[in-house]
Amino acid sequence: MSSAMSSVALARTAGAGTPVAGASGPATAASAADPLDVERIRADFPILSRQINGRPLVYLDSAASAQCPTVVLQAVDRYRTALHANVHRGVHSLSQWATEAYEGARERVRRFLNARSTREIIFVRGTTEAINLVANSYGRGHLASGDEVLITQLEHHANIVPWQLVCAATGARLRAAPVLDNGELDLAGFEALLTPRTRLVAVAHVSNALGTILPVARLVQLAHARGIPVLLDGAQAVPHAAVDVQALDCDFYAFSGHKLYGPTGIGVLYGRESLLAAMPPWQGGGDMILSVSIEHTTFNELPWKFEAGTPDISGAIGLAAALDYVDSLGMKRIAAHEHTLLELATARLSALPGLRLIGTAADKAAVLSFTMDGIHPHDIGTILDSEGIAIRTGHHCAMPVMQRFGLPATARASFALYNRADEVERLAAGLVKVREVFG
Repeated sequence: MSSAMSSVALARTAGAGTPVAGASGPATAASAADPLDVERIRADFPILSRQINGRPLVYLDSAASAQCPTVVLQAVDRYRTALHANVHRGVHSLSQWATEAYEGARERVRRFLNARSTREIIFVRGTTEAINLVANSYGRGHLASGDEVLITQLEHHANIVPWQLVCAATGARLRAAPVLDNGELDLAGFEALLTPRTRLVAVAHVSNALGTILPVARLVQLAHARGIPVLLDGAQAVPHAAVDVQALDCDFYAFSGHKLYGPTGIGVLYGRESLLAAMPPWQGGGDMILSVSIEHTTFNELPWKFEAGTPDISGAIGLAAALDYVDSLGMKRIAAHEHTLLELATARLSALPGLRLIGTAADKAAVLSFTMDGIHPHDIGTILDSEGIAIRTGHHCAMPVMQRFGLPATARASFALYNRADEVERLAAGLVKVREVFG
């Protein structure tokens, strides 16, 4: 297996002339105290110049899928046009270069999460596949009748359904910690559900439906004090704040590239090496083996024993470029910008008659979930779309959250590093129009 190279070194080796894995982009690193130059940043996202229904696009659905900057699009294109070949399989130059790019992306992810080793970084299709991998490879081997898996009422379906399936197969029980009326986790309720029967805790770092930031460091401490491993669903956390898996001391951490300005179809599972080493492969096929006979298979080393078949090579390279991009801007600067937008939007929407914010936790990511009296969220979304404003409506793949608040659905506006204050005003004006249409 070839060792990883830096993006710049790879570009020189490949003769591509520019970093394939996105070593740098138009936005350069700056002091954390400096505000983001949003106008310059927006120029990096071609789709933001589009018009929708004859109006400039206001994209407020980044929690569902963030847009890709040009450096990510270019990194994927450079791989496909200059380096495309299968990885880990060929002695020819293209295969060697593709392998270096793919494994270089793994090292880039390791640095992004501050994992101890690239052996702890597994490429998957996204957060959903990462959680399914842990549920099937770890869960089925550690759960038995009477055991329990603890989640919360705030979870995305991707952190509910896999555990339901493995519990049904093993006789274990799935339990959910309660949520307070403001959308915060009931910490006392969570701790009360940690029992001698609990075998795994799996919780969101940030709620996709409400934006609540969970006290995950404390949750890990509480679980580990009882010898219980913890999986964190970081899909909604990594776009908004730096994540250090060693500082969190979690056992598994999962996230998706497309929430983090990268391509769709690529994601990451971080796992503590001692746990991954003891887990059996979840899927079988090429590249996750060392030798195969009709009678027996010897599996590959970490991390490759969990990556059966041809991986999403271009996706991994695009993800590395996205990580370079957000790091060049600075996560603290991104978080400060988004928090300003969140405060502004909270104030503007709270002042609108008949509008109710769902989830008012003190610690939130830049997500606003809301309802309007007498108006279905789908109608809100449709009218806003006529104004060129894209939001998410529905249950957000988090139906237990909706049930907790007695709602069929909400409208959700989610903000990102490329959004501006004037777009908050466009949203508020659009909601005034919604009210006018429905009287």
